[in-house]
Amino acid sequence: MKCLKTLLAALCITFSAGALAQAWPARNITWIVPFAAGGPTDAMARDIADKVSKQMGQVIVIENAAGAGGTIGAAKAARATPDGYTFLVGHMGYMGAGPALYKKLSYDPVKDFDAVFRFPDTPLVLLVGKSSPYKSAADLIAAAKAAPGKVNFSNAGLGSSSHLIAALFEAKAGIDVTQVAYKGAAPAINDLIAGQVDVMFDQSNTALPQVQGGRLTALALTSTSPMPQQYPGVPPLAEKVLPGFEAATWYGLYAPKGVPREVVQKMHQAYLKALGDKEWTRRMGSQGILLLPDASYAPEAFAKHTASEVERWRKVVTDAKIQLD
Repeated sequence: MKCLKTLLAALCITFSAGALAQAWPARNITWIVPFAAGGPTDAMARDIADKVSKQMGQVIVIENAAGAGGTIGAAKAARATPDGYTFLVGHMGYMGAGPALYKKLSYDPVKDFDAVFRFPDTPLVLLVGKSSPYKSAADLIAAAKAAPGKVNFSNAGLGSSSHLIAALFEAKAGIDVTQVAYKGAAPAINDLIAGQVDVMFDQSNTALPQVQGGRLTALALTSTSPMPQQYPGVPPLAEKVLPGFEAATWYGLYAPKGVPREVVQKMHQAYLKALGDKEWTRRMGSQGILLLPDASYAPEAFAKHTASEVERWRKVVTDAKIQLD
């Protein structure tokens, strides 16, 4: 009798999950964005959510749950019921470097989430002011080697993508620089323009207006291929200076662990259909956002990418002795 009850319970759970997935989505869906409204992560999430919601015929509501570098929102999403109505907009900081940056992280990016799809990537640009003596990445590396600790790198804050990728650059180039942390990218960029700091890595989409406006000079890209439309004549670091160097601010959508597989597939398919809007993808590309092969957006590929990034940034953060708690 006990075995029969157990079997019936299991069948009920299986039937319920199948029925849920078939009916899904029957109401509004929430995407948790662990940053304040108006920032780059929020803006990208809203743009993609708008396109995906139209494909699904259901409203996607953005819930901003900011704090602690994105870890508060991520923890909230990890605790949510895996019913297909709560998702997390993930970012390389709290979903890639988070386990290394925080000793007491209350979630595991790999074990507590199911990957749904990856957003297009945002490479970074190595920037200097207009009056900078550095005319190339090679010039900068040579100067940093000649005078360890003298070159100042501004960043958007401890643990930000600009901080982490500068640390990666420092390690790969074999140099010692001084990192100057700001409370956000805007003041860091302003001081770079004013000549108060020497260099900065910034996202290709947010840096573009400053470069096009002549206020900053782009020395190199962190992508493996050039971006001739957005950054004509600007080479990737991997081209000659640091072979194999590649980094980007990456984003993606996650669900709490255990969400029905059919839900993941439906959401992913809606996203692929949205990417079929060539005018939309052209606009993203013109802004400095890097479109990826369709296979890179898939749940399985994104799950592998997340796991590999956790290990990658663990080494960078450990070697650079970066700790946020």
